[in-house]
Amino acid sequence: MNMSAVSRDELVRLVPAFGALPGLELDGLAAVLRPEHFAAGTLLLQEGEASQWLYLLVDGEVEIVKALGTQGERLLGVRGPGSFIGEMSIFSRDGLHTASVRTCTALSALSMARSDMASLLSRQPALAYEMVRTLSQRLEESENLTIQDLLQKNRELSRAYEELRAAQAQLVEKERMEAELEVARSIQRSFLPRAAPRLCAYDVGMLIEPVSSVGGDLFDFVRLKDDRLGIAVGDVSGHGVGSALFMALTFSLLRGEAGRGAAPTRVLNQVNRLLLDMSDSGMFVTMLYGILDGPGREFTYARAGHPLPLVVDGRGEAMSPPQGIGQPLGLFEDMLLDAQVLTIPPQGRLLLFTDGATEAMDAEGRLFGQDQLCDVLRQAQGASAQELCQAAYDAVRSFCGTSAPEDDILFVAVQAE
Repeated sequence: MNMSAVSRDELVRLVPAFGALPGLELDGLAAVLRPEHFAAGTLLLQEGEASQWLYLLVDGEVEIVKALGTQGERLLGVRGPGSFIGEMSIFSRDGLHTASVRTCTALSALSMARSDMASLLSRQPALAYEMVRTLSQRLEESENLTIQDLLQKNRELSRAYEELRAAQAQLVEKERMEAELEVARSIQRSFLPRAAPRLCAYDVGMLIEPVSSVGGDLFDFVRLKDDRLGIAVGDVSGHGVGSALFMALTFSLLRGEAGRGAAPTRVLNQVNRLLLDMSDSGMFVTMLYGILDGPGREFTYARAGHPLPLVVDGRGEAMSPPQGIGQPLGLFEDMLLDAQVLTIPPQGRLLLFTDGATEAMDAEGRLFGQDQLCDVLRQAQGASAQELCQAAYDAVRSFCGTSAPEDDILFVAVQAE
């Protein structure tokens, strides 16, 4: 490759996933990439440190090393031309690298600022999905190497320590799963809002409790013009890493569509179309997306198979919205949506949630149900929106007793002044 200039075709040849990018994005990407050359043995990235640069390998190889220079040093893998190095830090909250990268041979690479890649992913969420999928594949490769190494050690010890070998295998499997889930949890949490937004005349609260280290529930807040706020809650089918990845894809698509300020029905229809185009996993997601109009005190929403929102006025009287028909996203091309408009009166409270709360069961198999959740909403006089979310979660956990909830639990509350 001519390292003084990078063409569209050369980029796509190196990274096939770039082939889906528009021409202007490819031109912009080619313009910010800088040719770099490194000698064998060069340390490109250091575990536990942050870097402003990512690298696209053109010629040569690098090794990915955990705990470099210690007794626990371990080779995670070798990467060659077409690989991105350092991209995992984009999905990390603190931006620190999780492993060290050292050149095995003389290396030619294209460097790119971390901020440029983050901007590209925000404009092209489909590329973010491809990168998350690549990260998942790398995790699997790393896990396979770890398992092979541990099996070899176990065979060496089996003759003298047969009982210890069995116990050790169980411990290793537990640690492997915990490490995998920790990485997935970190990626998932980086997608979700870290703090509730501020909106004139409204107090907003949020709470999410996954049933495992990673879950399929999602929520988001999108700032819109004219003192309006987009609010979304969703629930992906299933649990675990697969649901978390599907949640990440849905989250990216929703953020891209909602940011345009379109009506909720249009946003959900477009997200549904993109999910059908991009995923054949058979997974689906229920979702409610609405726009809170601050001055107008109206919440205009569309519901795709998701539980109805709960609303009470300042006296605690329920204001039940009409019951419409809505189908989940990711299943049907001609999807049915329930579109409604709610008025939030002064001192009124709005609660959005996932069915992990209402379908939580006690030891006798009874459901918590929507009526008890509505009671919590009525009794929350004088509470902040965040306190309301906590009170709702505490009520569910108290109802379950010693039985842990079997599904993720999510609350988003809005308290009007």
